[in-house]
Amino acid sequence: MPGAIYAEGLVKTFGDVKALDGVDLDVPEGTVLGLLGPNGAGKTTTVRCLTTLLRPDRGRAVVAGVDVLKHPNDVRRSIGLSGQFAAVDEYLTGRENLQMVGRLYQMRAKAAKARAAELLEQFDLADAADRPAKTYSGGMRRRLDLAAALVVSPPVMFMDEPTTGLDPRNRQLLWDVIKRLVSGGTTLLLTTQYLEEADHLAHDIAVVDHGRVIARGTSDQLKARTGGERVEVVVHERDDMPAASEVLRGFGKGDTTVEEHMRKLTVPVTGGAKLLAEVIRELDTRGIEIDDIGLRRPTLDDVFLSLTGHVAEAKDASDEQEPGQKAAKEAAK
Repeated sequence: MPGAIYAEGLVKTFGDVKALDGVDLDVPEGTVLGLLGPNGAGKTTTVRCLTTLLRPDRGRAVVAGVDVLKHPNDVRRSIGLSGQFAAVDEYLTGRENLQMVGRLYQMRAKAAKARAAELLEQFDLADAADRPAKTYSGGMRRRLDLAAALVVSPPVMFMDEPTTGLDPRNRQLLWDVIKRLVSGGTTLLLTTQYLEEADHLAHDIAVVDHGRVIARGTSDQLKARTGGERVEVVVHERDDMPAASEVLRGFGKGDTTVEEHMRKLTVPVTGGAKLLAEVIRELDTRGIEIDDIGLRRPTLDDVFLSLTGHVAEAKDASDEQEPGQKAAKEAAK
């Protein structure tokens, strides 16, 4: 039986750009799926198809037991959506924003007022409840937007890069809210570019690149696919990087990753602490001074790099659209 969110063979094109190229997903009820990938990978287009905002060219999708293509209105009654940018009316107060959403969902005025008060407390916005939203910080607006998506307590939530652009404190606040939400039984599909976020929140992770799911599993399972440990070295002098790279190549079990701006080199190895001691001795013999050296497990960064050949790094807000959205805008000009 399909999970709370199910997609099979989703395809979506914009002109000559294939934004989705056969996406398959299955999210069990009460779990979090992290949809991980860089800008343009197809994450936002997937969310838009699953939430009825876009109609896929091919494929099938079921959300909360309802066929997305056949009964879109019923799907909308069962989901909440929080996008990349806070969709709040900046001239209304926080309280008025939430009450308005409740009334749009045909809640009685008294019930909408009570639900708004409850959410304002839950999202740490009670002190600012009667201030216009335009006076809110970015983190406060994001929390208000998420609260609005939860006015009707939907069984299925979609969050499209909810913490993009937030400072560490507000990101942690949102993470805490998301954890409480899921512990209450909500099923969540979370798109993110932040590898730490997927590692921290998701029960399962689907890695997306060029409109396809290229890997799926828990964080530990994906890391195991990369294999082994990493020796990570930060040299003191940039001029010593070629020599240090040569040393690591002699001990490594794969290609050495070089980050010039940080004077950092990383190579996969086997052998643990004993091998680390040998690396240190060889660097010392060569007269290469180091600022830091360590042995670590692979991260989701390593996983993404090994799977796609490029890193999943966040980009500027000006470049946050999927390629398909850009193509559609160009075609409309």
